[in-house]
Amino acid sequence: MEQKTKINAPEGKQELTITREFDLPVELVYKAYTEPEYVAQWMGTTVLKLENRNHGSYAFETSHEGKVMFRANGTIHKVAPNKEIVRTFEMENLPTSVHLEFLEFEKLTNDTSKLTIQMIYKSEEHRAEQLKLPFAYGLNMAHNRLEEILKNLK
Repeated sequence: MEQKTKINAPEGKQELTITREFDLPVELVYKAYTEPEYVAQWMGTTVLKLENRNHGSYAFETSHEGKVMFRANGTIHKVAPNKEIVRTFEMENLPTSVHLEFLEFEKLTNDTSKLTIQMIYKSEEHRAEQLKLPFAYGLNMAHNRLEEILKNLK
């Protein structure tokens, strides 16, 4: 089955672009990225901190049988409700280093929207390390969960 979340990673670049169209209003997709209870559900993680404001920060952690499997954190540089989030993202204990993310939320119709995420890495090598992980598959599955969870709120 074709993945709805698309990743464009041109050769020789230190960036990539992720796009996904949702059968959800833009306000709900934005809410999924900014409200801790929704982030926890669709990402399958514990939200330790989520300060959605200019100069805020966040931290997420996923555990399995008492062992931390995933930990991520960053600084939120800019928030424009239902339009844009600019933030850093760092997965702890991985060689990918911190990267910069520009999330753009676009209204297509009253009931559909598009999310575009541009990620800029320290180097082409750091981006390559990210792409070695089951990144595309995991992101697509998470976005599918996001849509499933929030469609009941429409």
